[in-house]
Formats: sequence, structure tokens, C-alpha cells
Amino acid sequence: MQLLEVNQLSKTYGSGDTAVHALKSASFTLQKGEFAAIVGESGSGKSTLLNLIGGLGTPTSGSVIIDGNDIFSLNDKELTVFRRRNIGFIFQSFHLIPELNVEQNIMFPVLLDSRRPDEKYLDELLHVLGLEERRSHLPSQLSGGQQQRVAIGRALFPRPALILADEPTGNLDSENSREVIRLLKETSQKYSQTILMITHNRAIAQSAERVLRVSDGVLTDLGRCT
Repeated sequence: MQLLEVNQLSKTYGSGDTAVHALKSASFTLQKGEFAAIVGESGSGKSTLLNLIGGLGTPTSGSVIIDGNDIFSLNDKELTVFRRRNIGFIFQSFHLIPELNVEQNIMFPVLLDSRRPDEKYLDELLHVLGLEERRSHLPSQLSGGQQQRVAIGRALFPRPALILADEPTGNLDSENSREVIRLLKETSQKYSQTILMITHNRAIAQSAERVLRVSDGVLTDLGRCT
């Protein structure tokens, strides 16, 4: 079942002689439950692509369809609600709320949406992420690896259609990086969760099921990893 469809997506900043073509007619699809990585050097256009897929920017042309919804046909209010309910974000810098403990940070997107948290699912996630004994800890009481696990839990908790991970291992050492990638793969398989991750690290990209590359704004599908 197709979950994500990116069609001829382009982004140009400026115009005329000063125009910068950050992304050039990118097209690809992801199936439900697929774990894919986008690799590219700094400034290649991979972050622009991820931001557009997440509805955090407006393309110059093209479309993004998530679970049958053309996100750029939505108005600002509709897009905000759609993004909150259907897209989970994992950032390099965690972006946890300092005043909230582990379980409160994980539940935050659902609470923000005025929905009742699924306590059973929360307990299950805490177990899968190895955070059961840390559920009442504040972010300042956690290691970097633990904070990123909380961020993964927060992205998973609303049961979104798609998770976008922006350099999720960028601030972690090699051991914690391997653990985060293992958890992403495990949760993708366990919950049939579709995950799109960007990284400049080719070794980490090879941990995904499929790799795409962005270079000078041009997207190339490198195919499935063996």
C-alpha cells in the first residue's frame, strides 16, 4: 500500500541570476511500513526535501500526497492539524520540553490535540524504548541517547502515517547512534511505521531498507539495500 507520493517537487529561492534551485523535480514513492534513508552532503537539498514533505515549507512546484491527502491543497489551519495527527518528527537536537517528564513529553502531541492518551500504548512504547524506569525523569536527567529515545516515542505516540527523522543520530556517539537506528528499524517493523530519515552518514543510511541520494538538488533512487 502506497503511503507517500512525491511528484516533481521543486524549490527555488530568489529569481533571475540570483535564483538558487535547492530542489529540482524530485519524485519518489514510499510504501506503508517502509524505512528509507535520504543521503547527501550538507547543502545538497535533502533537508529542503524533508521540510517540504513535512509541510514545513511551500514548494515552487510539485505535490506531496500522504495517505491519499494532497497536503498543499490544505489551508494553513488544515495543514497544521493534518501535520500534528499524521506526521511525526524526530530532530537532531531532540527538542524535548524541559519542564515535562519522559511520559509527558511522549504524550504531548496527543494532549496538544485535546485527545485522550492511550495509556496501554504508552506503557508499550516505554517498554520497547527501554524507558520504563525513566518515565518520571526530566530531560536534564537523561543521557543524549535516552533523550533521543523519548523523541522517538513522541513521534510514534500519535500513530502518525509518516515519521520524518532529520539527522536523528547527529548529536550522538557511535554506540547510541547504533541503538537509535536499531530502535527505528524495530518500531518500523513492529508498528508497520513508515519512516523517512535524512543523514550525511552513508554507513547509517545503509541501515535502512532503501536509500535515496540528493546531490545539487537532484534526487536519485539508489534502490534497496542488500
